[in-house]
Amino acid sequence: MPPAPLSQKEIEDRLAELPGWSLDGDRIARSYRLGSHFAAAALVVHIAQVQDELDHHSDLTLGYHTVSLTVNTHSVGGAVTELDFDLARRVEDLAAGHGAH
Repeated sequence: MPPAPLSQKEIEDRLAELPGWSLDGDRIARSYRLGSHFAAAALVVHIAQVQDELDHHSDLTLGYHTVSLTVNTHSVGGAVTELDFDLARRVEDLAAGHGAH
């Protein structure tokens, strides 16, 4: 059974618990700055591993010292669901360990 889309209020409440994350159209989004390109690339690999574990994937962009991601749930027409926030929380935990801010 696919996850249920979250209401605007539910999205806002969950975003309040994730500093740095925001609503970008129909997705939640976050960018991180790291100390080097290599550190950014390592974070991308780690995020990709978590996405495979969750079987839930974001649009992930590697920049020079940055990593950006946007996520929504394609199986419910591109709405934001609890799956997106599960991924965001996991990414937050990873990012801290990589020295991202």
